[in-house]
Amino acid sequence: MIEIHNLTKSFDQKIKAVDEVSVAIKENTVFGLIGTNGAGKSTVLRMVAGVLKPDAGIVAVDNMPVYDNVEAKKRLFFIADEPYFFANANARAMERYYSGVYEQFDQAEFYRYLENFNLDRNRKISTFSKGMKKQLALLLGICAHTKYILCDETFDGLDPVMRQGIKSIFAKEMEERGLTPVIASHNLRELEDICDHVGLLHKGGVLLSKDLEDMKCNIQKIQCVFSTVEDELKALNGMEVLKKEQRGSLRTITVRSTREEATARFAAVNTVFYEVLPLSLEEIFISETEVVGYDIKKLILG
Repeated sequence: MIEIHNLTKSFDQKIKAVDEVSVAIKENTVFGLIGTNGAGKSTVLRMVAGVLKPDAGIVAVDNMPVYDNVEAKKRLFFIADEPYFFANANARAMERYYSGVYEQFDQAEFYRYLENFNLDRNRKISTFSKGMKKQLALLLGICAHTKYILCDETFDGLDPVMRQGIKSIFAKEMEERGLTPVIASHNLRELEDICDHVGLLHKGGVLLSKDLEDMKCNIQKIQCVFSTVEDELKALNGMEVLKKEQRGSLRTITVRSTREEATARFAAVNTVFYEVLPLSLEEIFISETEVVGYDIKKLILG
């Protein structure tokens, strides 16, 4: 397990990138770290990887503090948004380097993946496209056979086929050896079909950290037409309304509630029509950030 306790990091003593973040990342799950631009996702990952030293707080990997701890770092492979490769290196050179760093690096598997992804082992990486570089970094990370792989904007630059290929490899590695991927992204659509747990960062702090299914189960969107204003007030009385829109007589209301509670509330009043609809992760994200006053127009949703 990766445990993050009250993690804080500022730059130039003025810019607080991370403000007392506390999150637990369970083993053998896909943890998605999402947030608004500048929310601190990349900074948190770098501190988890031991690249940056926190100003306060601690990151523990399997009960070991990670910063300046070789044993803890052996269990982690960090892939930055812009992966670093040695100047003039090719895939073979990077394999030789990482084979020396990670004892469990699977060389045969790595070269099989290179062939499957049509990456030339002898071609200079500097001539690769952004997507090819991201693929190579991911394959190096997977074949290092670490317990945890930390990915910053993993799927950015990958075409849809490659994205599905990487997701399939993650699923295979999780099943066979208990890999735990931690993926930071602003692209909510890419995380929805792969993540088990989501941590939502906002302005350097944790807005929520929940299982994805729990998130979906506890926020509902209802489309309805009420018979009277009194029926609307009765249905919504005591419920936390996150968002309300109206087009003519049709209302779309987002509430914090279970599906069962929402259905019971609306069934108990007079409506011309009502329907409880599931929300996507993107809609949940929008609802949660709007509650704390974030300007939704500034979001980049991928």
